[in-house]
Amino acid sequence: MLSLFLVALASATLLPGGSEVWLARLWCLEQPALALWAVATAGNTLGSLVNVALGRYARHFQGRRWFPASPASLARAERWHSAFGRVEPAGLLGAGGGDPLTVLAGLFRLPWWRAILLIGVAKAARYALVLWLAGGVAGTACQ
Repeated sequence: MLSLFLVALASATLLPGGSEVWLARLWCLEQPALALWAVATAGNTLGSLVNVALGRYARHFQGRRWFPASPASLARAERWHSAFGRVEPAGLLGAGGGDPLTVLAGLFRLPWWRAILLIGVAKAARYALVLWLAGGVAGTACQ
């Protein structure tokens, strides 16, 4: 289970990874589905919150020459954000492979409680779907 937590955590950050495959493999080895779901959800949520923290911390470097966004483009993005809505959907999109979007959530200062809630719900739903799909094909995929 520790391996699943670590793989889920790392795969939610900007590092590459595939926690869904590891989750399905452990399920095929007859680990309890509820425990697998909880561990994967916790690890992946924590990994996405690392991205949020990175986005928040990145603000300290916005004046540096190597910073990936110019002050003008950052101001333009903030105006767009103010005009067209919040970045809360970024927390939900982060559940489906859009983890860099959670960095934007941090950059735009999404409140922590909202980030935890949105990201946690999205990750929980994604891993429930993975387990449901793995259960549907378990007769052939796990052999």
